[in-house]
Amino acid sequence: MTTPISKQALPDETGHTWEEWLIILQKTVDQAWSYEDIVNYLRDEHDVDPRWGEIIAAAFEQKRGRKPAGLTASAGFQIGVRRTLPVSQERAWELLTAPEGLRLWLGALPSLPQQGEAYLTEDGTSGQLRVLKPLSQLRMTWQPQDWEHASTVQIRLLPASSGKTTISFHQEKLEDAFRREEMKHRWEQVIAKLEERI
Repeated sequence: MTTPISKQALPDETGHTWEEWLIILQKTVDQAWSYEDIVNYLRDEHDVDPRWGEIIAAAFEQKRGRKPAGLTASAGFQIGVRRTLPVSQERAWELLTAPEGLRLWLGALPSLPQQGEAYLTEDGTSGQLRVLKPLSQLRMTWQPQDWEHASTVQIRLLPASSGKTTISFHQEKLEDAFRREEMKHRWEQVIAKLEERI
């Protein structure tokens, strides 16, 4: 199984902390180097797996004032994951909002909060449900207990052909490229687990 990308896993997976990589790259990388040049350098000179090299390069690009993938001026780092499943919108909504479904993507709660209500899961994730449009959309703040700032999560259910439904997770206001990759992995796993429940 692949190790999820996070700043905490960086030393074990690459041999250096983010702070150490920053020093190495500041000493080595020429201003003219592209993102791809940095990824290749990390792979060729430091034997860094490209999956990790891409995140290190993106974070370094941000440090030197360049805009990495997933960074917007208005929403910070963001990520979107979607998949079309062979279920109706009604069934997709049920999968997401039943207690077992909530546990998969939000955390243990007895039921979906009402619009405007704050929530706190058993694992310490907190936030407020801001938009609740049955069968189509949820939008909320989302902050695990070890995060400094809340992010915004939006889930949409979009009708697709032949009675299928596209489930879309979009998260914004993420701290950095590492957090973006971590959350991409999380939402991909959530959708895969929802699909298993069909």
